[in-house]
Amino acid sequence: MRFLIDEDLPRSMVRELNAAGYYADDIRDLGLRGQSDDKIYNYAQKIGAVLITADLGFANILRFPVGSNKGIILLRIPNEVSIKIVNKKLIDALTELSNEDISGNLVIIDMNKIRIKKPGI
Repeated sequence: MRFLIDEDLPRSMVRELNAAGYYADDIRDLGLRGQSDDKIYNYAQKIGAVLITADLGFANILRFPVGSNKGIILLRIPNEVSIKIVNKKLIDALTELSNEDISGNLVIIDMNKIRIKKPGI
């Protein structure tokens, strides 16, 4: 599974995901820093990547409907949590989730649970 990491997340996330056997890119390395949410979203769809972000704008299912994309993972982890823990929380969640859980869905990961918003639910 391919992931696109939004600019509001630590750069180390790409390294950690790649080390865990995933394929990840950072939008900052692709010349997309500061671009609109729509441009980031469309790029993720173009390359077939799941977008990983902390930007609540991507949780707007009217703007970014579930079922019409490769998937969006929204990290809802407090800013005071260390980068190491944020990366571990994501890797642990990805280990729990199947491709079916992610593909086309909005996955919300916080410190205590994982929620999945699927089309029609």
